[in-house]
Order: sequence, then structure tokens, then C-alpha cells
Amino acid sequence: MPAKYHGRIANTAGDSFLLEFPSAVEAVRFAVAVQEGMSERNRNFPVDRRIEYRIGANVGDVMADGDDLLGDGVNIAARLEGLAEPGGICISRTTRDQVRDRMEIGLRDMGEVEVKNLARPVRAFQVIIGADETDGTMGQIPNLLHKPSMAVMPLENMSRDPEQAFFADGITEDIITALSRLRWLFVIDRNTSFSYKGQTYDTAQVGRALGIRYVLEGSVRQAGGRIRVTAQIVDAPKAEQIWAERFDRVLDDIFDLQDELTLAIVANIDAELTDSERQLALARPTESLDAWGLYQRGMSFFYWQKKQDVEEALRLFDRAIQADPKFATPYSARSFALAQMFIQGNADDLDACGTQAMADAEKALTLDDRDGFCHYALGRACTLAGQVDRAIPAHEKEVELQPNSAMFEYGLGFALTWFKRPLEAIPHLDAAVRLGPHDPLLWAFYNLRGNCRLFLKQFGQAITDYNLAIQFQGHQFYPHLYLAATFGYLGQRSEAKEAYDRAYQLRPDLRGVSVRDLLPHAELAELEEGLRKAGLQF
Repeated sequence: MPAKYHGRIANTAGDSFLLEFPSAVEAVRFAVAVQEGMSERNRNFPVDRRIEYRIGANVGDVMADGDDLLGDGVNIAARLEGLAEPGGICISRTTRDQVRDRMEIGLRDMGEVEVKNLARPVRAFQVIIGADETDGTMGQIPNLLHKPSMAVMPLENMSRDPEQAFFADGITEDIITALSRLRWLFVIDRNTSFSYKGQTYDTAQVGRALGIRYVLEGSVRQAGGRIRVTAQIVDAPKAEQIWAERFDRVLDDIFDLQDELTLAIVANIDAELTDSERQLALARPTESLDAWGLYQRGMSFFYWQKKQDVEEALRLFDRAIQADPKFATPYSARSFALAQMFIQGNADDLDACGTQAMADAEKALTLDDRDGFCHYALGRACTLAGQVDRAIPAHEKEVELQPNSAMFEYGLGFALTWFKRPLEAIPHLDAAVRLGPHDPLLWAFYNLRGNCRLFLKQFGQAITDYNLAIQFQGHQFYPHLYLAATFGYLGQRSEAKEAYDRAYQLRPDLRGVSVRDLLPHAELAELEEGLRKAGLQF
């Protein structure tokens, strides 16, 4: 294949190749062709059998040693290869200068990077394969399919103590690292973000220069024994602030404080950007949405939770899969929605519903096994199937991949509750409540924690949690029904009857059917016993 681009193999070592081309354009064209060809090939193989190359390209002086090549030009290319992502291409500034205006590719400026055995850093650029368009401005990238994008600007040190600059930089770097774990978000790398440090910039200009939608900026200030961090997210194309928050903490252990602030900031960003993306999807005509937009629109309907809304969400997830069958997230979302239909007893055929939820989750994992949502979907499907040996590890994996997600903590808590392990579940549900104060399923977090209290016969705490669940918009009939059962255990029949009537208002088909037929839940024995004690058995 190199010969097609007038290149030759100069050397091989292990699983690596050193190739020489007469021009930078031919070298980059070859690299793009290889990565596109491997991407197409890998679609037909499971994750553990895929082959992914990293490619680095540089223009520089070399020395010939027989057929082999030596010198700094080769060393730089090798270091650039190490900077590339699996399936990616990284090129030097000299290569960029040669391909400027001669190839329709997008490039992301990675900034100055230190290269081993070289005195000076090298300017590196990531090639964006499959870019639809570029305006020729190197360093500007197009919007990436399926992913909103963000640049985290260095937090400004507002303290008089210059030593606090290290703390501000440390939080910035931790935020970039944590956000990079969000598979749905494209985050500009640290070196590019820090190239703006100390500069006055315009967020709209940053958005245009980096090809990103969102900019996170803020400041750090120390006063006495306290630290204040402010942060805001700006929609760069619109130059509109979509979120701002202030975090005040006591300065104690600096590293623990840095971890705590990073966790709090990233949890807020995850929730706010997800909501922003869903609002954008809802504001656009359905016909104009791509797979990402269809998925986000579907999640908006899903979180309304009523039977007709979940059914509409399923239709949108179907369309997202049709729009891009290789996009993992809609499969996970469809699995999650089917599992919810199963839990709510809204599926005509519960067995078929559970089987399809499992199939979708397993399909999602074959497409992207580093996405926490894919593991979440598998964990939920395995939970409903009673496969504890698969369910718990899947949910533990999602928390490992994204430890600041309220939904993932809830997922693990849900599975532990389902398998009657309430003492283990409660800390994860506590974390979900802490991480997701604005999550649309916050009522479910409290409801599930109430169920754990019910298991443990901590009836007073269960009532508190159920009442908290009821306060949140969008809550379903569950907390009312479980509240009725809890009052039944306490012998408070009038309160139980009142709670049951409220549940009936939200779910009229509660009367006249068996609880066991309507709700395939792990808590059924406790629920049925409490309702019986309240004289509300049905």
C-alpha cells in the first residue's frame, strides 16, 4: 500500500513500521487511508479482536544507514506516534505547513509538547479524520459527530499569593482529565487550553479558533483559611452564559480539597451540558436531527417517564440507530428505556422486553466498551434478568469509568437494592443524591433509598425519603405506594389510605390487579406485607 503513495518501508521493529515518503502530502494521505481502512475493517470485529494503529508524521532531516533511516526527524515522528490516540494521526508543525491548503482535513492544535531527547518542545497537531469541511485555518476543527465539545480555560489565580497559581492549575488539569472520561463530550487537551493562560481572550473567538461549542472559565481565590472557586460555562457561538456556580470550601488538606472541588464542578458540568444538549435537540425540527440529536431528544421524552413518553423515546432511539448503526449510545438508551418499561409493568410482553434490553446493551458494549452508559445498560438488563454475577460488576465498571455520575451511582445502588443488599446500596444512593441535585430522576434516588430503609425496617427514615421523593416534579406513583406500605407497618391506617389514594390518582390501574403482576420488583414481599397490614391488599 505505501507504494501507491510513492512511499517505502524503511524499517520494522516488533509491531511498528518506519516509512519514508517523497512529500508530506503523500505521507498524510497514506496515513488517513490506513486509518479509514482499519476503521472500516474493525466494524466487523468485536472489541477484543480489533487492530488500531497510531501514526506520527514529521518532515525533517534524516541520515541513511543502508535502507534504514536515523536522526531527529525520525525521533520526532516516533514521539508523535506515541501522542496519537489509537486509530489516530498526529503530525508536526513542519508537516502541517506542507499540507496547508492542499488537503481537506481538520486539525486540532495540541500545543507545544515535550519530546524525549530533544532540547526544544515540538508543536503537534491531531488530524481529524472524516472532517466534512475545514476553512483552511490550521488548528480549527469542525464540529464532531455525536459529541458536543468544550475547552477548559486555565482558572485565574485571584489571590495575592503566587503559590496559589499551582492550585488553580492543578484544579484546571483535574477538571480536564475528569471531563475527558465523559465519552459523549469532546474536550480540548491540556496543552491547547493552557496556551491561553495569562491572556485576554474572547470566548466566541476561542470557540471559532478551536471549533468547540462550550467554554469553561473561572477563578480561584484564597482568603484566610478558605478557598473560593467560581466557574461558568459559556455557549461560545451564542456568547451566552448557560451555567455559573461558586464553590466555597475550608482549606484543610490541599489534595483532598482539590479532589472535592473537581468532583463537584464536573458533576455540575455533566448535568448542565446534558440538559443544554437536550434543549437544543428539542428546539430543532425532528427531521433535521442527526443521531446525536435524536438520542438527546429521546432522553428528554424518557425522563418524563409516562408510558406514552417512554414509547416516544423508544421511537426516537430507533431512528438514532437507523441514522448511525455504529453509534453505541442509542443502543444503551433503548436498553435503558426497555428496562424501564419492564420495571413499570408497561410492556405487553415482559420476557420479550427484557430479552431486547439485554441484546441492545450487549450490542452497545461491542461498539464502545469504554462508555460507562453501555455498562450501565448491561447492568440494568442483567439486574432484571436476575444475573447478579454480571449485573454488579457491570455497574461497578460504570462507576470506575465515570466516578462523578449521579446516574451511575444510582445504577449500582439500584442493582444492590434489587438483590437485597441495602446496606451496600445506601452509600451509592447517598452519592447519587449528592452528585445529582438537579437530576430529572432525583425523586427515584430518594425513593430507592427509602426502599432500602424499608428493607432494614427503618420506617421513620423510609418515610422521610419517600416524602422527599414526592417533592420533586415528575415523580411517579412509587413513593406514594411505598409510603402507604410503610404506614401499614406502623399501624397508621388512615395515613396509609391517604398515601394509597394519591398513588391511585397517578396510576389508576393499581386497583383491580395484583401488585405482583403490575410491579416486577425485588421489594414486592415487603410492599405486599405493608399494604396488607394497612388493609389495602389488592
